[in-house]
Amino acid sequence: MNALDVLGDPVRRRLVELLAAGDRAAGEVSDVVEHEYGISQPAVARHLRVLREAGFVTSTPHGPRRIYSLQPVVIDQLQQQVDRYRALWNQRLDALETQIARGKKARATTKGTTT
Repeated sequence: MNALDVLGDPVRRRLVELLAAGDRAAGEVSDVVEHEYGISQPAVARHLRVLREAGFVTSTPHGPRRIYSLQPVVIDQLQQQVDRYRALWNQRLDALETQIARGKKARATTKGTTT
């Protein structure tokens, strides 16, 4: 599963945002997300599991709590995907700029011959 697929869900994006600020206990992030999205603790746990299985977060037992940490690979994966889209859009925007310039030149030529 690629980074954009995993983060396509707003709950998972919010969990990543929370963990980007630092390691947190599952209960802490669950409380925030439950309140903001109106979902249950088991639903939050499923989202955390998806993030963990995709390699976005790790969880470490710390007594009765599980501490979740965001993995740096997340940012690297996102940056790679954004760079691919940026390259695609830059090519298309360059082509659009060329077409606009051609249109302006054609209008200027047409105006010069009709007056």
